[in-house]
Amino acid sequence: MAAIGEDVFFATIPELNARLTSKDFSAEDLARAFANRLEQLGPRYNALALPLPQQAIHKAQDVDKDLKRGRLRGPLQGIPYGVKDLISFKGQPTTWGAKPYAAQVFDYNATVVDKLDGVGAVLTGKLAMVELAGGGGYRYASASLTGPGLNPWDRTRWSGGSSSGSAAAVAAGLVPFALGSETSGSIVTPASYCGVTALRPTYGLVSRHGAMALSWTLDKLGPFAHSAEDCGLILQVIAGKDGKDPGSAGKSFYYTPQYARPMKDLKVGYAAVDFAERAEASARDAFAAALAVLKDAGVQLVETKLPEFPYGAVLSAILGAEEASIFEMLITSGKVEELADQPQIAGLKASLEVPARDYLKAQRIRRLIQDAFSRLFAQVDALIAPGRSGPATKVEQRLDAGGTPPPAGTAPGFQGIIPAGNLAGLPALVLPCGFADKLPVALQVVGVPFSENTLLAIGREFQARTDWHRRRPG
Repeated sequence: MAAIGEDVFFATIPELNARLTSKDFSAEDLARAFANRLEQLGPRYNALALPLPQQAIHKAQDVDKDLKRGRLRGPLQGIPYGVKDLISFKGQPTTWGAKPYAAQVFDYNATVVDKLDGVGAVLTGKLAMVELAGGGGYRYASASLTGPGLNPWDRTRWSGGSSSGSAAAVAAGLVPFALGSETSGSIVTPASYCGVTALRPTYGLVSRHGAMALSWTLDKLGPFAHSAEDCGLILQVIAGKDGKDPGSAGKSFYYTPQYARPMKDLKVGYAAVDFAERAEASARDAFAAALAVLKDAGVQLVETKLPEFPYGAVLSAILGAEEASIFEMLITSGKVEELADQPQIAGLKASLEVPARDYLKAQRIRRLIQDAFSRLFAQVDALIAPGRSGPATKVEQRLDAGGTPPPAGTAPGFQGIIPAGNLAGLPALVLPCGFADKLPVALQVVGVPFSENTLLAIGREFQARTDWHRRRPG
């Protein structure tokens, strides 16, 4: 096996593709190196749900045969990756991070797995997650079949939920990229805490067939990677119409950085309070510097307010009703008691009591939210806010404890941007932007539906001017 240096484990997709095509190493060499690293170091961060070394090596051997014959299938050919353990891989356990489903096996692949297989990407393992992607609400990071997600920058800190393993595995160089899911923050939060780039696509752009449902009208699948460019290359493969997903938007995505608008033509809305009073004190300098980078790039930053709606309450009503229907048998059978987190058990039970009128009212308000964001995006091209207000929390900290509250009377800023963005089906790009208390912090750039190329262009420009996405845990 060719020697694989440490830099390879943190290389971007184009860098790995160039080295594969120049035959610095083979796809099999790369698969073996990443599979070994994932199997050895994944448990260190409670990031590994299931290693797949033999399947990865067999796939990589097929890729090498294609490369030898000159059959090029794109930049993801031969690139190892992992998937959150709510995404099915034929014949192997898909546990949903929860004890009641520990032996669950599907006889088909998720659509995203088939799409990646078709371009020669190499699946090396299933990655850990919060049980049932957090359905019912959970209070502790330990709400997982594999234990609390540990942050590669500091294992006393949380890697975020519910895509904990996906973010940690990319941050630690265990996979070049990974797929996760978001219903309300499960891509944005772990990417922000672990210092990796990630993309929450527009609702319906990526098929969810073969992935666990938590909320039919909110769930989205998206990539974690080392750069905005990586995310664009991955999204081009996994996006597209799928009749097996009733929520499919029927649209494809083509990554077109060559057609990006000049930064000086872009108006980006923000709330200054998010980067000052509402940000944790240790993170404010990093956030201020990140805004300065965007200004230097020519981006027009415009003070903006979010439309006023009870975003959290609306999302909770929709999520509660839909998860109750999805997990009704789990709850009524009593097997829900096998979950690790008592507040989550209680939350799932309570979800059975959500009245239909509350669900329908929430969906009507949701329509008003979507209309309000359409009007807002007539004035700006994107919105920007901190991914989270500060660095990752301690592993043992209660997740409902909250940080230091801002001074009384502080403006709300974009406080509701995560539930708002999910209710409106908006895409979001997470960009590492510095450190606080020696831990990563990040920006989130949110756009109008199907504006991923605009978000990625902003991300590419930001990352061309900074190296935060190149930093790696010590």
